[in-house]
Amino acid sequence: MPADVSRRRFAKLTGLAALGVAAGVRAAENEKSASTDRHLPTPFPKDFLWGTATSSYQIEGAVDEDGRGKSIWDIFSHIPGKIEDGSTGDRANEHYHRYKEDVALIQALGVKAYRFSIAWPRVFPEGFGQPNPKGLDFYDRLVDELLANGIEPYATLYHWDLPQALQDRVGSWSSSDTSKAFADYAAHVAARLTDRVKNIFTVNEVGRFVNFGYGWGIDAPGLKLPTAQLNQARHHVALAHGLAVQAIRASGRAGTRVGPAENIAACVPAIATPESIHAAEIATRELNAGFLGVVLEGKYTEGFLAYAGADAPKFTAEQLKIIGTPNDFVGLNIYAPQYYVTASDRAPGFHVLPFPTSFPHMNSEWLRIGPEVIYWAPRLAAKIWSIENIYISENGTSSEDKIAADGQVYDLDRIMFLRNYLSQMQRATAEGVPIRGYFLWSLMDNFEWIFGYGKRFGLYRVDFESQARLPKLSAAFYRDVVARNAIGA
Repeated sequence: MPADVSRRRFAKLTGLAALGVAAGVRAAENEKSASTDRHLPTPFPKDFLWGTATSSYQIEGAVDEDGRGKSIWDIFSHIPGKIEDGSTGDRANEHYHRYKEDVALIQALGVKAYRFSIAWPRVFPEGFGQPNPKGLDFYDRLVDELLANGIEPYATLYHWDLPQALQDRVGSWSSSDTSKAFADYAAHVAARLTDRVKNIFTVNEVGRFVNFGYGWGIDAPGLKLPTAQLNQARHHVALAHGLAVQAIRASGRAGTRVGPAENIAACVPAIATPESIHAAEIATRELNAGFLGVVLEGKYTEGFLAYAGADAPKFTAEQLKIIGTPNDFVGLNIYAPQYYVTASDRAPGFHVLPFPTSFPHMNSEWLRIGPEVIYWAPRLAAKIWSIENIYISENGTSSEDKIAADGQVYDLDRIMFLRNYLSQMQRATAEGVPIRGYFLWSLMDNFEWIFGYGKRFGLYRVDFESQARLPKLSAAFYRDVVARNAIGA
């Protein structure tokens, strides 16, 4: 503590200061306070949209109710050894029946938006053909409940629960028939819900579900396709997105907004020199060329096609035109930096650095801690593809989430993670990066895919036996951020 401040406080405490001196103390303290205020971070924009997110298979349960068909995850999760704890999503969080309780949890956070996904096999049990009459009834009720509580619905059409019938009949994304079926599904949803749902994400995390489900056999449906077939499947997903954008605009209400939600291959300059920043731009474009790039540019990069060679996807000019249909926004799912890069004199102009074994991570080992990624990824994407509206469609972390002796969950690690990531996002918006909103993953603990119920990402802890929901300390933290529209204040 500076000596002059110590003397002033001493004088005040001992009562030795005259009235004039005391006034001087107050003036100095006010000046110090004003100086501190001038150094507070710039708040988020006044119209910044705060939200949270979930997905259908992870929380709904009720897999055999009201005409719902089987999804590839229904089948895959029942194969012994595929899910770490041997669980399935058959029951999950029973959100299908507890949605009003869960909407109340959203409302308690003070957020104004909720991103949920629609289960394709609830709407079209066979993937195509005649829709299930009860298929959208649940989402009708959910949307109405959200709106009644002042929460704006953001729907996602595909969060991995593909109808198993499409897998059996046409090989799912290996066939463009699935792309066309997805467009029909999108049109049906748009016609039914866009009187109230004004924002729709088409497909979620192509970079995950294609590679993990069709390339490495880790996720549903557990396939290990050759590279050429894998690239073709990804192309069909891109085509499905483009067809869905067109279908939503043709069948939905005027003003409906649509875009993808992608786990962008997040590239960060290892050092923020002009050379490394430029290298990160090149890396971001090339390493996302297989989906996000072709969607936003309407073409595959020369680098992608050269690297793929004979394994490059087969396509037509008409397909590329459809894929490149303009979007209203882009959702970026950002958890961890995937690549740190530096400049290189050799093609393709960037060098990917290896992660040291000591690099810190969260409760999930894959989730490396790199808060700067939520600054760089949207900043680079906005510049490369001239994106005007970006949503952070997912961001969050798993935590050990043990219940303390007093019955509470003090998830300080999640708070640390969010505090640092949101500070970097606040830095981005202060610099004009067009991030319009943020959806924290996740509202509550749920079925975490191949990890079953062993990894908890929620703001609310769920006891999967009793289905009781308990707010964690991070829920109070996030509520405070939303109320302030700022972090670090």
